[in-house]
Amino acid sequence: MQTTTLAAFLMVDLLLVFTPGADWAYAISAGLRGRSVAPATIGLVAGHAAYALVAVAGLAVIVARSPAVLTVLTVAGAVYLLWLGWGVLRQPAVPASAAAAEETEASGMQTMLKGFGISGLNPKALLLYFSLFPQFIHAGDGWPVAAQTGLLSMVHLTACAVVYLTVGVLARTVLKTRPSAARTVTRVSGAMMIAIGALLLAERLAG
Repeated sequence: MQTTTLAAFLMVDLLLVFTPGADWAYAISAGLRGRSVAPATIGLVAGHAAYALVAVAGLAVIVARSPAVLTVLTVAGAVYLLWLGWGVLRQPAVPASAAAAEETEASGMQTMLKGFGISGLNPKALLLYFSLFPQFIHAGDGWPVAAQTGLLSMVHLTACAVVYLTVGVLARTVLKTRPSAARTVTRVSGAMMIAIGALLLAERLAG
């Protein structure tokens, strides 16, 4: 695979990753709640990695063409986002104290699982692999399609990890001494989760 192809893919992929959405909302919320945003980032990236494995295995086309699978995935993801968003609105995060941070660290696995659920139940991530990746994969350039898909997936996962980690750290650092602003940002994040979940349900019901 040529370096120019990878560079072009990275530019397009970064535009998509930099677009705020449910992943951003969760990274911000996790950054305000805990001492480390690593568990949330790992969970979010793991959800994308699951779709990467599906894409490498060549199953993305099958899943994307199955209305039943996409419907179940969309509804499950939408309901999950609505539930998480409502929870964030009910208990908006503030910058954690030292004691609270230690308590939050103990639930790192739960944080990772929530992150995995947010990105892993989002059909938009699957459609990203199905619609974007084929534009940068060329069967005749000497690389197997699976290898090209795997390389593009690694680039995408790295971009996700860097962006989500940065978003979480910035949210915690910038809002550390501003509890009221932190609550406002968290409420906005929760509202974003609810809005995205509602839009996913509306799109699926309309279809």
